[in-house]
Amino acid sequence: MPSRNDAISILTASGMPLELAEVATHRGTEVGFVNGPQTLREMYAETATGATFLVYGDERLTFEDTYRRSAAIAHALVYDMGVEPGDRVAISMRNYPEWVQVFMAATSVGAIAVAMNALWQAEEMEHGLRDSGAKVLFADQERLDLLAHIDDDVRRQVRVIAVRQIAGADGAEPLEQALSLIGDVAMPPARVRPDDPATIFFTSGSTGFPKGVLSTHRQAMTATYMRELGDLVPDVMRGLAPEDARAPRSVALLTIPLFHVTASHAIFLPCFRSQCALVSMRKWDPDEAAMLIERERVDYFVAPPAITHDLVRAAKTTARDLSSLKLVGGGGAARPPEQVRQIADTMKDVAPSTGWGMTETNSLGTSIGGNEYLQHPESSGVCMPTMTFRIIGEDGSTVTDGGPGELQVRGTSVFEGYWNRPDANAASFDDGWFRTGDVARIDEEGYLYIVDRLKDLIIRGGENIGCGQVEAALALHPAVHEAAVYAVPDERLGEEVGATVYITDEVTVDELRDFVRPHLAAFAVPRYLTLTREPLPRVASGKLFKHRLRDQAIEALGLR
Repeated sequence: MPSRNDAISILTASGMPLELAEVATHRGTEVGFVNGPQTLREMYAETATGATFLVYGDERLTFEDTYRRSAAIAHALVYDMGVEPGDRVAISMRNYPEWVQVFMAATSVGAIAVAMNALWQAEEMEHGLRDSGAKVLFADQERLDLLAHIDDDVRRQVRVIAVRQIAGADGAEPLEQALSLIGDVAMPPARVRPDDPATIFFTSGSTGFPKGVLSTHRQAMTATYMRELGDLVPDVMRGLAPEDARAPRSVALLTIPLFHVTASHAIFLPCFRSQCALVSMRKWDPDEAAMLIERERVDYFVAPPAITHDLVRAAKTTARDLSSLKLVGGGGAARPPEQVRQIADTMKDVAPSTGWGMTETNSLGTSIGGNEYLQHPESSGVCMPTMTFRIIGEDGSTVTDGGPGELQVRGTSVFEGYWNRPDANAASFDDGWFRTGDVARIDEEGYLYIVDRLKDLIIRGGENIGCGQVEAALALHPAVHEAAVYAVPDERLGEEVGATVYITDEVTVDELRDFVRPHLAAFAVPRYLTLTREPLPRVASGKLFKHRLRDQAIEALGLR
């Protein structure tokens, strides 16, 4: 049987649909996919068929329906709202069909789609609008309610379009009103090139507010093709000819927010070329998911470990028919090896898969699935062919003996840089290599293993949480002298937020949690809080001794 490398070589050979070759980009020569659409605009137009695309509750839209609706929105953006190429169009809502339509519209006319985290509180939302300089904001009712609490100057800079509005919001124009005089129109003409900017997704850094990750059409399309390639490789490894290999997706269940690249690049965008229906959930609920899998005959499911853990449990207890499932993929956080085996044991015809990636790599960087994954359940997979990895030791030299070091990457899907953050770019790139902040090792077969993190981050159920931002929110309380925030292991979510806080006045744990809620997204509010009247320990350099504080908290909580 072909190895993974053999399968990739077969699928990407000259003349194949997924042919790889050296291509000239604005960054120089890179390895890219040379057949098929090279921009998101081209992909949408080429795939506007009568096949079912978006399923949300009782709503069902075809690819053609969705394209026509996005063309009307694009018409309003260009001719009514004055959006020009390079302008930012922000999206802040749940996974409604309008999220997809606005994203398509913005990227079709050369604007930059800004995917705002819909779980943010008002302070973070204000930062996202201010930082991106968005000209237009499409928001649902929950996000419209937050606008009353942001700075007036920021609020005035952006035209607000209300989606699925329930109550009034000052200055917000209902989407249907904005489209009322447009009707059925063609997509406005626009010259969109592969290296033009297309998206800004936000990622939490170790300190401060989330950073905007700017990517181009080529980078997003490369990620889409890489997902397609990753889906086909297992079939070829089993001995099928390339023309007989089929991506295991005809109906996908969308359980995670589209403001994550895992949802957008691993689930949503690949649907166009595969003509896969996308069944969207408003929020995660295992019982509802089981019902939708049965009703819609879902065969493709990708989610962080916390959600796939719930799916495994539902598969054991539900009377629903989940036999349509063919692939259960992972993303957003490392999956415990035991869960890999549980997926295979509980759902007999399902192939577990996963991969490593970041917002900065436009999702996929490695891929592994099926029997290969069962044989290497602790691995995140093998480097995809449009990327190159290196492991750098503490002394700055390249590690070649399989030992650990910082994972650094470069390649066609690696992002442009952080929006408005030259300081972060200078710190994050080393002669064209992106410093991921992940401590990893690569074995002799090329399998990647993530060992630790250099960056001060917590990954809770796929959400990146900057420890510095949580510490800053705690420090705003007058009773708090200093705070150390760290990850506490959690069986379902992978990690939870813990903090040890040095207080100089009376305050309770509940009071501290209530105090930080307006400043943090709900997922970033500490679950575990340890209060002390003693200064926090520090290492010789003067930094907080977080490892000791974390170990002490875990011991006290009985979680070791």
